[in-house]
Amino acid sequence: MSWFSQTLTSSIGRKLLMALTGLFLISFLVVHATINAMIFYNDGGETFTHWGHFMATNPIIRTLEIVLVAGFILHIVDGLMLWKSNRDARPVKYAVNNAAANSTWYSRSMGLLGTLLLIFLVVHTSHFWIPNRTNQFATGEELDLYQMMLTTFQNPIVVLIYILGCISLFWHLLHGFKSAFQSLGLNHVKYNGMISFLGTAFSIVVPILFALMPIAIYLGWVK
Repeated sequence: MSWFSQTLTSSIGRKLLMALTGLFLISFLVVHATINAMIFYNDGGETFTHWGHFMATNPIIRTLEIVLVAGFILHIVDGLMLWKSNRDARPVKYAVNNAAANSTWYSRSMGLLGTLLLIFLVVHTSHFWIPNRTNQFATGEELDLYQMMLTTFQNPIVVLIYILGCISLFWHLLHGFKSAFQSLGLNHVKYNGMISFLGTAFSIVVPILFALMPIAIYLGWVK
């Protein structure tokens, strides 16, 4: 049995893989949120388009994009496997269950939150990433993503979907950030407070940045 197969069949291995892919995706969120924040220069999309073009054409970034897709797939599959193993471990519910005394509701709902984020990811990529990459492969040209955002976020239903996706991301990160450090054995009494603070701050700031993008465009703050 290969190392990868052993990892996926071991509970500890799956948790380690979940932590590593989670931290990798967190680094992606930092870059993605930073690029998105460029729209708040409110310069007609010039700054945003410049950095978007760099991300779409730089060969190193394009190679890492493949790694990113693989990271998403591994994180999703691993999460589903962990959820199933946890459910199978307790096929019959306890007569007395006081789960709230031992854990938060969002830590017990990571499967649901992850599923909601997966649905949101499908919606988001279908709006921007898939059409842009498809056009690049077909014509060699990029689409005007800034103009696409201005058009897409005129629809209040789409804006609401993005806000709900960001709320799900907040709860998912609130547990996942700290949990990743614990799974990797990087938690320590001296640093747990700092990790908790950074995790909470990250879980608030990044989803707010993502949510502000469609809100600002819909309300006409950004044109």
